[in-house]
Amino acid sequence: MTDAKMAPDKRGAAEQLPLAFEHGSATGRDDLLVSERMAAAVSIVDAWPNWPSPVVILTGPEGSGKSHLAQIFRDTSGATDILLQAGQGASQAAAAGPVLFEDADRTGFDEVELFHVINAVRQHGTTLLITSRSFPPSWNVALPDLNSRLKAATVVEIGAPDEDLLGQLITKLFADRQLYIDDKIVSYIVSRMERSFLAAQVVVDRMDKLALARRAKISRSLAAEVLETLEAADAQE
Repeated sequence: MTDAKMAPDKRGAAEQLPLAFEHGSATGRDDLLVSERMAAAVSIVDAWPNWPSPVVILTGPEGSGKSHLAQIFRDTSGATDILLQAGQGASQAAAAGPVLFEDADRTGFDEVELFHVINAVRQHGTTLLITSRSFPPSWNVALPDLNSRLKAATVVEIGAPDEDLLGQLITKLFADRQLYIDDKIVSYIVSRMERSFLAAQVVVDRMDKLALARRAKISRSLAAEVLETLEAADAQE
């Protein structure tokens, strides 16, 4: 869908949002948007296997790029995704090679199993990457030995985005949908939106769906409408 091919804006009772589509994101190393706030996380992933400790934990808000970095680690190291529950073979996988556990704070894990995985990584010289929205102390780990292991891990935080990174992210999110957006519209959005990765994803998704529903082009007026709708929704919460 391009601006040149879109029909004029049409509104009315027949207007409907299209069905939700999964838009594939470019997740290669060259597609990664790097800012000062992501520099440490990018550096640690790029440094593999020369890590300061065998266990690295990446923390950051939703949509901050943890999954993208996890995919780069997966591609570079050949890491195996693991589930930290009894009987899932996680410690055996950790003994055999690099392993990856995403969304520790949301997925949940068996503390004894994670303890065994970390021991296997240390014993066999492999590596473990964990991603999470929160820092390990907030995981409320009860097992003292596991707490000790987590304290020895390298924890790297992805900070909140600045305006420059948000602008790059919005441009990339539209590009992932094969859409071009003018830099002036990007600046307009960034100056008025919530400063978060998740908000950028929501704004782009809403704009794309609304443009498709109306067969309209991506425009400043469309952006203004979406931002006003989101602001009104926030005010009601």
